[in-house]
Amino acid sequence: MAKPKRNWIQEERRKTLGDWVAFCLRCGFTLRFFEESEAELPAACPQCEGLLRHRCPACSAPIASAFAVECEECDAQLRPAELFGSPIRKPGR
Repeated sequence: MAKPKRNWIQEERRKTLGDWVAFCLRCGFTLRFFEESEAELPAACPQCEGLLRHRCPACSAPIASAFAVECEECDAQLRPAELFGSPIRKPGR
């Protein structure tokens, strides 16, 4: 099944808030960033020193959603589907 394309409002939000997202695998800290400032991202989470992931480990695609658990490009797992015992995404999304 083909993946749905992002709609115009999602693209507008990205251009206002930041093109891509980085999140901590340990505590869930999240930040948005613009493509041109990717090199300035911290290597570790500023809250807990956990790994701050901003690209897919399998294909190096940037991450577009703070709620992503699978890569939009290759379907590789970006992080566990639960954080602190609760699902990150609602079932069916």
